[in-house]
Amino acid sequence: MISKKLWISCICVPIILILIGLAGCDTTASTNHATAVPVITTAITGISSTTSTSTAAITSYSIFPTTFSTTTKLLTKTPTTITVTPGVTFDSPGGEYLWPITVGPYGDLWFTDANGNTIDKISVTGKMTEYDVPTAGAGPNGITTGPDGNLWFTETQANKIGKISPETGAIVEYNVPTNSAGPDGIIAGPDGNLWFTETIGKIGEISPVTDIVNEFDIPDKAGFPTSITVGSDGDLWFTETDGNNIGKISPATGNITEYNIPSNNAGSLGITAGPDGNIWFTEALKKSIGKISPVTGSITEYKVSGSFGIAAGPDGNIWFTDGANIGKISPITNVITEYNVSANNGPVGITAGPDGSMWFTEWRNKIGKISPTTGTITEYPIGN
Repeated sequence: MISKKLWISCICVPIILILIGLAGCDTTASTNHATAVPVITTAITGISSTTSTSTAAITSYSIFPTTFSTTTKLLTKTPTTITVTPGVTFDSPGGEYLWPITVGPYGDLWFTDANGNTIDKISVTGKMTEYDVPTAGAGPNGITTGPDGNLWFTETQANKIGKISPETGAIVEYNVPTNSAGPDGIIAGPDGNLWFTETIGKIGEISPVTDIVNEFDIPDKAGFPTSITVGSDGDLWFTETDGNNIGKISPATGNITEYNIPSNNAGSLGITAGPDGNIWFTEALKKSIGKISPVTGSITEYKVSGSFGIAAGPDGNIWFTDGANIGKISPITNVITEYNVSANNGPVGITAGPDGSMWFTEWRNKIGKISPTTGTITEYPIGN
């Protein structure tokens, strides 16, 4: 089990960031339009004072999993639907901690609930199912669909990687070799393995075929890697929240490169690959959206009202959450549009759904979706 300090960093710090975002967001208008002007653009070429490269030492482990048949709770929720207007509020009993969200192999949206210690799914019609994680207080966090058809997730507090069968709900857990590693974000790599961040300063991978785990040290040991995605270049790109870097690792060689973010103490958090070939990321502490070119390493930053989660949408825009609003930025025109969400619910994780909507988590107790075409928001309350 990881230390109390690391658990606070992994779970409580994002909540603090959300509160910062809520305090700084203007919620008097439902939709705000702005043409973003890049704050800073910097070209990083080769290896310079702001770029460091490491050929990471690899440690391999063969992990023997423990399999559980989980308790399943079936819930059918009646959604509350709104067309975005100012001043709309909802009752919020709270008690959940929802963040990452992803699409499963059968078109359901899967998300983790750290406080409830469950892996949850919701259909596009609003039917919800919860699966208890076997390890008590595991702190389920990142989640993604694996090449084997299972949903893979991190257990930040239990220091484990888990997988759940979408057909049976059976969960298998794997111990992370490094103690108190703090596994956080996770993504399926182009090599068929699952890649995850370890906030202790490592990138890990696990094979869904052999269960072998590899770990790679990042150059900035205090970087605190969090979210991870696959770039257009086939590398795995990740944010370093404390190191103020964007990193990448080659799945073929394990070589790691770090790019320094121009703004100091940006608090990089979410990350996604854009339709323009760039890697887009959020800067929670600077309330900015950044993008980095995989070809040149140049970074551009755009000022917004806040930023946490980020995902590419079916409309060609980059969608993001800011703790109070759902926003989008056009990678072509740089025009930013923001939509106000019901008061105090704190939208954080976001992903493109199979129905053409952008689905997002509200860390207090709701799942929401927004139509990229109309801006209509639908919210589904979560409750135990």
